[in-house]
Amino acid sequence: MGAADTPVMFPDTSICDVLLNSQEPVAIDQIPFFCLCSHCKATTGPKGERGDRGLQGFTGSPGRRGFMGFRGRRGFTGAQGAKGQNGDQGDKGQPGHIGFQGIKGQLGVKGEKGDDGDDGPSGPLGPQGVAGSCLCEPVIGPPGYSGPSGPAGARGLPGIPGSKGPAGDKGDKGDLGVNGRDGAEGLKGAQGEPGPCDCTDGVDGADGQKGDKGDTGGKGDTGPKGDQGEVGAPGPIGDPGFPGRPGPCTLAVQSAFSVGLETPFPAPEKPVRFTKVLYNVQGHYNQALGIFIAPVNGTYVFSFHLAVRDRVLIAALFHNFHPVIKITETTNFATASRSIVLHLTGNDILWVQVKDQVHNGMYADELISSTFTGFLLSPDECYFSLDRSFTGPKP
Repeated sequence: MGAADTPVMFPDTSICDVLLNSQEPVAIDQIPFFCLCSHCKATTGPKGERGDRGLQGFTGSPGRRGFMGFRGRRGFTGAQGAKGQNGDQGDKGQPGHIGFQGIKGQLGVKGEKGDDGDDGPSGPLGPQGVAGSCLCEPVIGPPGYSGPSGPAGARGLPGIPGSKGPAGDKGDKGDLGVNGRDGAEGLKGAQGEPGPCDCTDGVDGADGQKGDKGDTGGKGDTGPKGDQGEVGAPGPIGDPGFPGRPGPCTLAVQSAFSVGLETPFPAPEKPVRFTKVLYNVQGHYNQALGIFIAPVNGTYVFSFHLAVRDRVLIAALFHNFHPVIKITETTNFATASRSIVLHLTGNDILWVQVKDQVHNGMYADELISSTFTGFLLSPDECYFSLDRSFTGPKP
């Protein structure tokens, strides 16, 4: 049989689908060349009967690694064939090369929000903090002018009534009043008509019997009131009752102010004069100087809201000639705001100040406001007076 009569042997391409569809990546050098060459595949004929297993041949020397070809299109997966017989267990092969990393899958659809879990048990109560102490003593200045009276405190509860004292001795009987005057005489009745007279003049008869007593006359008018008798001696004073509960007290010291700017771009490098007074009942803010004078030792809260226009604004809140907070605003038509809590001593002074003329963007007009506000949160001690008001110096 010549070379022309030699039958052409086609490779078994069924292994290609197994290698290319494997879940584990297969190294490229482990895939036969005919699985990578799309034009090398020939038409597969009908599968013949399985022949006897031949003897294991000698392992050939590995050939040179060829160039990596382009990945072909994935072929159609054929129908699952009948399960073959279990082959003899072969020798364990060497670990293959790590395959190429697959493309990252797309993000999955977010699941629905789960139901809220039950509330957990409450935690144990923490230990009580150490009670604070105040070792500061108030600095009492000279008495100032009397300020306006504050609102009256709530009325205290009435005290328990005291026991009733014994009755006093009965006074002496007064003198008898003057007898009343006799009543006026009654009017005389009209004379009756004369009766018929058929008698003749006779001898005088005997005296007639005494007539019946007439009716009692009407009661006379009441006489004048007699003189009042002497007042009896007062009885002894009863025992004092128990004192009532003290009424609720209010802090004797009150201090608050809220003022606004009326003229834009105030003078720099000195206290800004907020001359529009919104609230300054106690008079602790001096609008002529633009400063607040603390009346007593205590904790105070201050805040300012400054409108900015046409220039950069650099301002600060000063406490006794030292800035405590600074602010810079570069945005036009903006508002610079700050709040702070400070502890002040009586007669401390505090004010708002602009840095210089170049950085003076503080603005106010009929539609835009710049305000400065402060109030006493709590004094170091609770002072009480009869009218429960604070008498501080007037501006």
